[in-house]
Amino acid sequence: MEIAPGIGLADAICDHVSSGSTLFTNGLKEIEVLLQSEAVLVANKKLADDKKLLLDKLLLRINAVKTAKNSKYILMNAPDHQLKNIAAVLPGIKSPTIVPLVEKGWSSVQSVVNENDFWDVIEKLKEFEAEGILVVPIEKMIV
Repeated sequence: MEIAPGIGLADAICDHVSSGSTLFTNGLKEIEVLLQSEAVLVANKKLADDKKLLLDKLLLRINAVKTAKNSKYILMNAPDHQLKNIAAVLPGIKSPTIVPLVEKGWSSVQSVVNENDFWDVIEKLKEFEAEGILVVPIEKMIV
């Protein structure tokens, strides 16, 4: 539908939009919001046990995606003499994973960082001599 104005088939469109990226890609802009909506899950309090089990499985999956949405997985190389400082900045889920590297005096550090704290954490890691910092999005996270 978003291509219709660009190829001359329409002057405007009405579309259900979640992110707006396809509007932007096609050179369109939002001019009016007709309806704000959200998806909700509703369940009967008196579910049968088999249906409750299915609901619990579904909720686990939904929550894993929601939890991961605001988190980043980071990996880096760090000098061993800075590991205590780095661990204090990176609580992760329980604590960071630290694995010695072949090069003496260095370790690989892996952790999860909340998106809201990301840049502050990165600046501190750089102060503590961390290098080769890789940032990976997390698809799902079960806590």
